[in-house]
Amino acid sequence: MTQTTEAAVQAAHTEKQPTSRVHRAWFVAAVTFVTIIGAAAFRSLPGLLIDPLHQDFGWSRGTIGAAVSVNLALYGLTAPFAAALMDRFGTRRVVAVALTVIAVGSGLTVWMTAAWQLMLYWGLLVGLGSGSMALAFAATVTNRWFTERRGLVTGILTAASASGQLIFLPVLSWMVERHDWRPAAITVALAALAVVPFVWLLLRDHPADVGLKPYGATEFVPKPEPVPGAARRAVTVLFKAARTGPFWLLAGTFAICGASTNGLVQTHFVPAAHDHGMPVTAAASLLAVIGVFDVVGTVASGWFTDRFEPRRLLAVYYALRGVSLLFLPMLLAPSVHPPMLFFIVFYGLDWVATVPPTVALCREQYGEDSAIVFGWVLASHQVGAALIAFLGGVARDVFGTYDMIWYASGALCAAAALMALVIRRRPATAVLGAA
Repeated sequence: MTQTTEAAVQAAHTEKQPTSRVHRAWFVAAVTFVTIIGAAAFRSLPGLLIDPLHQDFGWSRGTIGAAVSVNLALYGLTAPFAAALMDRFGTRRVVAVALTVIAVGSGLTVWMTAAWQLMLYWGLLVGLGSGSMALAFAATVTNRWFTERRGLVTGILTAASASGQLIFLPVLSWMVERHDWRPAAITVALAALAVVPFVWLLLRDHPADVGLKPYGATEFVPKPEPVPGAARRAVTVLFKAARTGPFWLLAGTFAICGASTNGLVQTHFVPAAHDHGMPVTAAASLLAVIGVFDVVGTVASGWFTDRFEPRRLLAVYYALRGVSLLFLPMLLAPSVHPPMLFFIVFYGLDWVATVPPTVALCREQYGEDSAIVFGWVLASHQVGAALIAFLGGVARDVFGTYDMIWYASGALCAAAALMALVIRRRPATAVLGAA
């Protein structure tokens, strides 16, 4: 296409811009938010399964934790490839298939009789499906549809997972307590399937599909051609990014983020509280309350990221999280008391507040490859979560308590705060382009 023709096409698209005060990008963000909420059911269940599966099948907590760790690791390792697949086949197709895989994996657990089946269904299938629904999905939507308010939108979409946790945790814990864990697994499958029509009918891959500029853009942005070789591109971007120092610092801090959230609290808080005599439903309700304040904290973090230095924000977030985890073993008790409620509020505000500044740093450092780079950074997040999910179960089997894991995670958060402060400010985009 000649430059004159391309300019004419862009002018034609620009003339079609609607006069509506609400940009279509906000509707796409709303659909993405609902999609992540629907898929969040699977994030709510693992911590509720540990004791029931231990009682039903006699599997050790280490074995169950290993299956959860496979799930968490694949959740992260799939993300960069999913981001590349979205560039190749479109966001709508990838997300619809991912939701279907989650539903199949969760549904099949109802008929399992051996630990390897838990590894296959919940670990492999749900892990692969959820990895394609990871935060790289939110980063892709934000990068394509917004040039302004990116930090705020990232915070809102990240908070969607916490909102789903808020919705599903009380319901699933009630099912597990009153009826068994199997109805809860079926609920997860149905929730994932229910979102598929919304994705297929309402989600669009790029603003150019509907003749729009990205929100806040001054010029029309043509839809890029499909990028072949999605897996090759994901690996190529990894090798290029791995030559830069900021990548390893971002990956290291985010691995600690995963270890201290998904791997530790989301997986082991309920059984740890139950060890101290707290009812499962009460412990699950506390996790749901974390989800309430997570929404507030993450949206606020997105707002802060648009205005303040993201490296300093990360350092503050990790330091505060580490302090809160050091106090947790002293707060666990048979009943919920004010100091525990203070921890829940404090920790909830910081749960995934790290995501908006981490996404912003990836965007600053790696430009157009930032969604895939963030996918690899997210992979490190989930590898950290997987290790702690497994080690937490092993520690409980060996020592009869989770205390050592709480203290170790608090110390790791202190290290993450220091790592965040030494990320250099000079963008690495030039390094990637020259690689």
